[in-house]
Amino acid sequence: MKNPFPLSSDNKRYHTYHYYLTQRFGGKVSRVSLNAGMSCPNLDGTKGVGGCVYCSPTGSGEFGGDPREEIPAQFAQISARMGQKWDTQKHIAYLQARTNTYAPVERLREVYEQALGCPGVVGLAVATRPDCLSEPVCDLLAEFSERTYLTVELGLQTANDQTGAALNRCYGLSDFLAGYACLRARGVSVGVHIIDGLPGESHEIMLETARLLAGLELHLVKIHLLHVIAGTPLAESFATQKFPLLTREAYVQIVCDQLELFPPEFVIGRLTGDGAPDTLIGPDWSRKKLCVLNEIDKELARRDSWQGKRWKQARPV
Repeated sequence: MKNPFPLSSDNKRYHTYHYYLTQRFGGKVSRVSLNAGMSCPNLDGTKGVGGCVYCSPTGSGEFGGDPREEIPAQFAQISARMGQKWDTQKHIAYLQARTNTYAPVERLREVYEQALGCPGVVGLAVATRPDCLSEPVCDLLAEFSERTYLTVELGLQTANDQTGAALNRCYGLSDFLAGYACLRARGVSVGVHIIDGLPGESHEIMLETARLLAGLELHLVKIHLLHVIAGTPLAESFATQKFPLLTREAYVQIVCDQLELFPPEFVIGRLTGDGAPDTLIGPDWSRKKLCVLNEIDKELARRDSWQGKRWKQARPV
């Protein structure tokens, strides 16, 4: 069967990050996860303590470098390991752990310059909270956006503020929209992370989050599966309440429905997450990432569907 989705060079019926980077840079580009050792206003008491209930003790930096080392040293070690798997000399420096705009502008500039100066780096990805984007910080990001391929990745997780409060997220949808607007007013490319399977969220609530994103000017979207990770408040709740986790079949249906709502130009950074094997409590089926991705491919083919098939229905009136 011929693939009806135009932004693809294989069987994928969605706009993969690999396809985008290959088209833009003429070959494979790897993402090197780095840890700048920054904190978070949801950890230090500025907004809250304990962090979001799902966030691991490393601040989602399990696959990043050692924050005790300088950025160039981290980059050298991680890129060397990745080079054993993938033959590429081009890289995106990905500041992944915790909140990478939560520091004085002078410190942020130093970190970004170090990352951008690493060998073979063709772009910069900065993960952060949407409530940590002051005007001076957005000005700095705009400056780097003019110099390199920059994506600022905002953790939204859900557009539902009731769920957000239960997650101890300590910001609301209005904060997300304000941070997004601050970046877009300066022409900075924005990525957004969402999580499917959050406690209490129905299929329709998850689609409402997708519909909200479909009405924005985004460069990239990452869809994560909720992982219950040892050492998190979520793991403590799961041990006592045993709230239901998504089945693989339900997750595949939700992801395909969300993809249909996204405009074709949205780059899909990921369709499931990686839980560290030794700390992952569940869902156990998520350990087989390739199987999940294959099931998504098969479901889209079964539906004769693709990213953006229902996009116009998702646009706001």
